[in-house]
Amino acid sequence: MRVTIAGSSGLIGTALAAALRADGHQVDRLVRRPVAGRDEFRWDPERGRVDSRALDGADAVVNLCGAGIGDRRWSGAYKQVLRDSRIVPTDVLAHAVADRSVPVLVNASAVGFYGDTGDLVVTEDSPAGSGFLAGLCRDWERAAASAAAAGTRTVLLRSGTVIAPSGGLIGRLRPLFRAGLGGRLGNGRQFLSWISLDDEVRAIRAALTTPELSGPVNATAPNPVTNRDFTGAFGHAVHRPTPWVVPGVVLRAAVGEFADEAVLHGQRAVPRALEATGFTFLHNTIADALRTAERGH
Repeated sequence: MRVTIAGSSGLIGTALAAALRADGHQVDRLVRRPVAGRDEFRWDPERGRVDSRALDGADAVVNLCGAGIGDRRWSGAYKQVLRDSRIVPTDVLAHAVADRSVPVLVNASAVGFYGDTGDLVVTEDSPAGSGFLAGLCRDWERAAASAAAAGTRTVLLRSGTVIAPSGGLIGRLRPLFRAGLGGRLGNGRQFLSWISLDDEVRAIRAALTTPELSGPVNATAPNPVTNRDFTGAFGHAVHRPTPWVVPGVVLRAAVGEFADEAVLHGQRAVPRALEATGFTFLHNTIADALRTAERGH
């Protein structure tokens, strides 16, 4: 199988490329800088340009592009960066996939699509929520529509928080928790939909090879947890107490709008579409995922 990946230098893209190559698949990478190897092809989404050689003969394209949601405070300018880094590249790539008749497109999205769902369990059939993140995910997914309209099997992978040995949320929180400064955020009742990095990669590979998967697919472990339970499990994994509470007002002062949309609120999403295909998870509990991440750190 020949797979072309956009956004291959990030946490998920790096792991996915390595896993595919380990199994003997050809992996090509779309890059915006000058190419530095035979497996790289130049593209310039801002100018609508994609090197056609990257897609000619490709069995599938995986689009993982997007600036980090929590990398910076959400100023108006950075919110525009979050949109432009997802919607424009997706639109350009989806049209290129359609023009070249690539059979499969796996396009990243996120469970932020559902907005704040409280205790309500949400599946791929649940409607879009409200707020900036929900609107971003909705428009991000719509940008892939041209590929689906052309007959490409298009999977919209709504990922939860990825639990990995380094990088991502765990990489940012580990120093605090190891210093004994971990604690619940707000009332701790908000749900976290999560998935281990191993299972995220396996979910993408399932999306590449499972004809039944099309449209929205929740890439989340089957057991979402509250922030309180996540905090306790992480403290246990690093052998530290987690006595602290960070009030919502403090979080809002520290990180602004991001606190309400991505920290104090959450989603209780479950992977109905994946499980319907017989997909099984390596890590079903947050405790197991965190222990594995700590062993790999």
